[in-house]
Amino acid sequence: EVDLEERLGELDLRSDSDVPDVPPPTDSTPEILKKALSGLSARWKNWWIRGILSLAMISVFFLIIYLGSFMLMLLVLSIQVKCYHEIITIGYRVYHSYDLPWFRSLSWYFLLCVNYFFYGETIADYFAMFVQRREQLQFLIRYHRFISFALYLTGFCMFVLSLVKKHYRLQFYMFAWTHVTLLITVTQSHLVIQNLFEGMIWFLVPISSVICNDITAYIFGFFFGRTPLIKLSPKKTWEGFIGGFFSTVVFGFIFSYFLAQHQYFVCPVEYDSETNRFVTECEPSELFQMQKFSVPPLLEAVLGWEVVNMYPFQMHSIALSTFASLIGPFGGFFASGFKRAFKIKDFADTIPGHGGIMDRFDCQYLMATFVHVYITSFIRGPNPSKLLKQLLILQPEQQLSVYKTLKSHLLEKGILQPSLRG
Repeated sequence: EVDLEERLGELDLRSDSDVPDVPPPTDSTPEILKKALSGLSARWKNWWIRGILSLAMISVFFLIIYLGSFMLMLLVLSIQVKCYHEIITIGYRVYHSYDLPWFRSLSWYFLLCVNYFFYGETIADYFAMFVQRREQLQFLIRYHRFISFALYLTGFCMFVLSLVKKHYRLQFYMFAWTHVTLLITVTQSHLVIQNLFEGMIWFLVPISSVICNDITAYIFGFFFGRTPLIKLSPKKTWEGFIGGFFSTVVFGFIFSYFLAQHQYFVCPVEYDSETNRFVTECEPSELFQMQKFSVPPLLEAVLGWEVVNMYPFQMHSIALSTFASLIGPFGGFFASGFKRAFKIKDFADTIPGHGGIMDRFDCQYLMATFVHVYITSFIRGPNPSKLLKQLLILQPEQQLSVYKTLKSHLLEKGILQPSLRG
């Protein structure tokens, strides 16, 4: 066992030493900020740069929210493409794979294939009435999965044909690298959009909770941090982790209260084929209707309240915020381990003081999956509206068959009135 551990240790050291140095990212800080902060220490200079750029990004984010759901979807798609580019570029640099035949083109080809599959599934699911009115789209939707598989199979065959001697192992490294990157970026961004269709609140609260936790953990760690949290991220501290947790839960609870009051945020996002635009109009569900809740005895003794009025969604926001602050950071730790493995500080230098886009969204991908699982497990029930849309695109004889089957079932259950049995 000792010999095995020594050999594994040697292999680990050897693999680390074999990783070539990646050129450090350039400083992309605007000159005006460099001059304004030139008199500060490096620590405070970085603090101000991160703060100013964070406020700028939050402002742009709120502007896109104001512009509507479609712009948010474009934002998610843009972030996905940029994150994919940053991870793939690291692979090219580390493994010196620029000269591999077709591989750069194949990486982007696979990205297009996977996006075509996922977004085609979304169109077929949420825009059925729109597709039904356009014959040229009906063929694409009907054979969507076959077309998607054929496109992927073409890329797979091109990869096999591109294999060259003395580079087999490297080419398979990059093939796996590409597919893992697709799994991390495209699949998760698709889940983000799925969450958005359930209601903008399911998009905004999770994302804002992760952003809040990132900011507050940094602030608490900057001013009060003394105890290291994890070796993968030496700058992370327990003080920042705990301070970020409580701040995020409080923020999520209050933020949910304000969002739950507006149909624009709580109604499912639907496409109106008559006006050719996304609409968010509905009768809010019970989750977003003010209700009375009894205060637990322990809190009652502290607060002096027996009953509180709040939206049920605020209780769910506690679960979302808790995940964002306790489990979400592990996405960042994973990214830190990844960067350490390849001797890089950041994924890119896109955002001064923050690194690349992937450095800002490493925790969001775990959050997207959790929210999707949470909705499907605890929130979403049968959707009569979506089922009706699917029935309306069937052929008349198919609709009649469904009607007869449903009528027979209701008669057997005794649900139909006797006057309707004729």
